[in-house]
Amino acid sequence: MRAAVRRKLSIVGAAVALVAAGVSVGAHAGSVATIDPGPVPRAPCGPGSDPETGLQGRVSADDVASGRAGRGYTCNTALVSQFGTTGGYRVHRYVDPAGHECAYYDSTLLFPTNALAGSTHDTGVFVLDMADSAHPVRTAVLSTPAMQSPHESLSLNTARGLLAADLGNPFAYPGHVDVYDLTQDCRHPALLSSLPVGVLGHEGAFSPDGRTFWVSSAGGDTLTAVDLTNPALPLPLLTIRGIYPHGLNVSDDGNTLYFADLGHSDTAGLTVLDVGQVQARAANPQAPIIAHLTWDTVSIPQVPIPVTIGGHPYLVEIDEFAAGGDGFPSADPTAPVGAARIIDVADPTNPSVVSNIRLEVHMPDNRATVAGDPGAGNSLQGYAGHYCAVPQRADPGIVACSFILSGLRVFDIRDPYHPAELAYFNAPVHPAATGGAGTNYAMSAPAFVPERGEIWYADGNDGFFAVRVTNGVWPFAG
Repeated sequence: MRAAVRRKLSIVGAAVALVAAGVSVGAHAGSVATIDPGPVPRAPCGPGSDPETGLQGRVSADDVASGRAGRGYTCNTALVSQFGTTGGYRVHRYVDPAGHECAYYDSTLLFPTNALAGSTHDTGVFVLDMADSAHPVRTAVLSTPAMQSPHESLSLNTARGLLAADLGNPFAYPGHVDVYDLTQDCRHPALLSSLPVGVLGHEGAFSPDGRTFWVSSAGGDTLTAVDLTNPALPLPLLTIRGIYPHGLNVSDDGNTLYFADLGHSDTAGLTVLDVGQVQARAANPQAPIIAHLTWDTVSIPQVPIPVTIGGHPYLVEIDEFAAGGDGFPSADPTAPVGAARIIDVADPTNPSVVSNIRLEVHMPDNRATVAGDPGAGNSLQGYAGHYCAVPQRADPGIVACSFILSGLRVFDIRDPYHPAELAYFNAPVHPAATGGAGTNYAMSAPAFVPERGEIWYADGNDGFFAVRVTNGVWPFAG
C-alpha cells in the first residue's frame, strides 16, 4: 500500500515512520514461490447435493432471474438450522464445564446500520443455546460497547473460557475492550470488565494461553497488547505505532505474532513479529519484526492462521475483496481478487507461499463473464474471500472460508501444496429487503463441531447458519 493511501487510512494524520515502540526495521523480506495460480479442483458432489450450474463459486444473474438461486447451492452439505436476519464477522462455539453448548456471533456487518434499517431483533453479540443444533435458542444478547460494534474482533479463548472484543469499525474506534466469562454458564456470559484499554480498535485476537488480548487498528496504525492475567482488571502492556495491522494470530507458545499487513514497506502482505518479551511479561517489552512477505495477487490481507500439517508449520492466509493499486476495495475488473493461500513458515525469517486456494470465479479470465452478476460489481462484496477458520491448529484437515457471494466453502488441506474443494453451502438467494435482486453476503470466520460434522457461519443478509457436511467427506476417517 502506497504512502498516500496509508495517510488516507490513518485517522490521526500523516503516516508514522516504523521506528516507535519496540518495532525494529530492516527485517528480512520473504520471497514469493512459483505455484499453481488455481483454481482448486472442484468438489465431487455426492447424493443429496444441489450443485452450482456454471463456474465454481458463481451465482449468475440468469440463476437469480429464473429462481434457481432461490434453492441455494449445496455440495456435500445440508442445512441444519438458520437463525436471525443479519450477521457479522465471527462465529464461535464453546462447551462449558457443565456441558452446555453455545454459539456466539456478532449480528451486524456495520453497527448501527441494522438498527437504522429496522432490524427485527436487538443489536449486539448473540448467544445461542445449541443443545439442539436444529433449533437454536437465543439466551442472551451482549450489548456492552465493544459487543455492540466488535467489527472483526470477537474472540474466544477456550483454555480460560473467555469471550472478548474491542470496539471497532472499518477504520478505527477508541479501543474499548469487553471481557466476559463463559465458564459458569455459557448461555449467560458474565461481564468481567469493560474498559478503554485497547487504544484503537478494528480486529482482535487472544494469545493461546488467554493471558493477552491483542487489539489491532490498521486505520489508526496501532497494535496493542492487553494483559488479561486478571480479566477483571485488563492492563495495556505495549502499543506499537506506525504499522498497519489487520487480522492477526499468535503461535501456540505465545512468542510469535503473525499479522495481515496493509502496508509495511509499501507492500501489503504478511508481517511476523517476535512478541516473546510480551509473553514473558518483560519490563518495557519490545516486539521486533522477524519477516515480511508479499505475493503477486495480494489484495487486502485479512488474517493468517497458524497450523501444523504433519508437524510442519504453515499459515492459512486469506485476503478480502478486490483491491486497486491504492489498496482500497475496488470494483475494477482488473484489480487483484482476494482469496486464500498456504504459507510455509518453518523458517520464520523467510516465509513463502506454497499454494493458492481460489475458485473459478476468482480467475482473471472469468472476471468479465461474472461482472454482471448481482453483487459482483460491489467493491465491498463481489466474488472474493473474506474469512477462513480451521477446526484445530494441529493437522486441521480442512479449512472453511466465507467467500462472500460464493457462500461457505470447505477445502481439504491435508496436502498443503495441493488443496482441493470438498464441499460448499451457498444459501438460498431471496429478494433484498430494500428491493431488487438479493445476494449472499458470507463474511464470517466459521466455527466447527467435528463430532457432528457441523460447520457454523454467519451471513450479513441472513444471519446464523448451522450446516452439516454430508456424504462422509468430513470428518475424515481415522
